[in-house]
Amino acid sequence: MPKFRLATFNVENMFERPKIMNLANWAAGKPVLDDYARLNSLFNQAAYSAADKAEMLKLLKRNKLDRQDASAYLILRKVRGEFIKRPKGKPAEIVATRRTDWVGWVELVPDAVTEAATENTARVFQEVGADIIGVVEAEDRVALQHFNDQLIPFIGGQPYDHVMLVDGNDERGIDVGLMTRSNFPIVSICSHVDDRDADGKRLFSRDCPEYEISLPGGATLWILANHLKSKGYGKQADSDARRKAQAARVREIYEAHRTAGHKLLAVIGDFNDTPESDALSPLLKSGSDLRDVSTHPNYQDDGRPGTYANGTASGKIDFILLSPALFGAVKQAAVMRKGVWGGKNGTLWSHFPTMAGPKDAASDHAALWVDLDF
Repeated sequence: MPKFRLATFNVENMFERPKIMNLANWAAGKPVLDDYARLNSLFNQAAYSAADKAEMLKLLKRNKLDRQDASAYLILRKVRGEFIKRPKGKPAEIVATRRTDWVGWVELVPDAVTEAATENTARVFQEVGADIIGVVEAEDRVALQHFNDQLIPFIGGQPYDHVMLVDGNDERGIDVGLMTRSNFPIVSICSHVDDRDADGKRLFSRDCPEYEISLPGGATLWILANHLKSKGYGKQADSDARRKAQAARVREIYEAHRTAGHKLLAVIGDFNDTPESDALSPLLKSGSDLRDVSTHPNYQDDGRPGTYANGTASGKIDFILLSPALFGAVKQAAVMRKGVWGGKNGTLWSHFPTMAGPKDAASDHAALWVDLDF
């Protein structure tokens, strides 16, 4: 049986990302994000009532879209048909009466990422040196492939042989993918983008792809890659409930593998909540045999329990959860923070010399890795 390193990393600054997501904190951007989600929800109604139109106009006006198609953080895209009239000197008016009258949506204004940030993202991959790495918040497979083929070699790293990503459900185009070395080929992929909740809506905010990986020697490793519902949209209770439903579905997928006799399984990614939260209880409690790698005796604790931002306990939101057979094979594990700007002045830990400030950081998330030896 082989030795290999497994990792997960939220690549927030690998690609251009919405401008609103680069504000100092979630609270600063939450009103706009809520309006963005609500507008697209209203647009997708089959028919527009007078109350729907009034709410649309209120939200558009609040975001300075009642008189123009672009504002600081939002863009109103109109592809076909007529949606809104803006007569000079008179209030704007929603003229569409139903979804089929027009094609369009609201999207988030992108913000440029510095060259240093993108290069430092590549340096995280080089530093971690994983054989298999889950990638969170990647744009699409083509962009991820370009990053792998061009940026990683540019900073002196070794590009990956297998790069895979299935587009998920996030309207911002942030997905979860997987990159592996040549002797860890991806044998099969199963997407869950169309899994539904009790109300018939798509359950996963992004996806929960199942990756089947062939290990040297013939064994099979199963990876369930995740980016669970964030806390940045809508009401907190609704976000928590959806995240718990997602965690419960991931648990079902995991248990189906265990019932089928599969022993080597890992559930990895950004779960957007902490270990003690009720939302993650289906994965970490409720009789689950999944084990958090950070609880292993061989985990290298640096005194900071979190993986996000300054590494406080409230920032422990990235996980590698292992089945019993994998947990028993852990030789060492740790968080690699060199790509994160720690604290106001970046002095909480050592970072890459090419990071002159927060804009040059690879991500707000540290990479998490584990060495497994059978």
